[in-house]
Amino acid sequence: MDAAESSTPTAPPQAPGEDLHCALALVNTAFSRPSGPYDGLRDPESAAAWLHDRGLLPSGNLVATQELERLLELRRSLRELLNAGLNGTSPEPTALSTLNTTLARAPAVHEIRWERSGPVADVRRPVDDPFGAALTMLAENAVELLTGPPSARLSTCGAPGCTRLFIRTHGARRWCSDRCGNRVRAARHYADHRGTRSRRP
Repeated sequence: MDAAESSTPTAPPQAPGEDLHCALALVNTAFSRPSGPYDGLRDPESAAAWLHDRGLLPSGNLVATQELERLLELRRSLRELLNAGLNGTSPEPTALSTLNTTLARAPAVHEIRWERSGPVADVRRPVDDPFGAALTMLAENAVELLTGPPSARLSTCGAPGCTRLFIRTHGARRWCSDRCGNRVRAARHYADHRGTRSRRP
């Protein structure tokens, strides 16, 4: 991987489930791939942009270096917890502690607003700690991923070299994206073609 790619990595296509689960999207901001590691939260600016794009942080709010460290710590913890759930193992106690501590801070509160279609649950972010509210929403969403119905459909990408997680949309799905699926199919085709040529007299 050259210097240009490492400094400005290309964002991967969204994995199934990221649109509904911001905690899954957070975990997938760092993963391994055949061309090398990817990190979408490499500095405070990229972290702020990611939080803005997800609707977790009001536009114009910056992310401080210490806040970035808190976000990265939560990301590491969620990856550990989700992997433990997938593998049927016990997570590191520090990962569980990080999630529970984030939940306990709870600077975001739910409220009901009424639209023409009826009541809608919304989240109010206290103006004194919008970043803390973003962390809480990520942590609350992680609880659903770990203990709710999505946990039964959570999977690791089956493509060699990719460690992204995704929610299976159907039982046969094995890849986090069409790109990974196409890469695996191309590799199989090449291997089959090479095997056919090697068997010729």
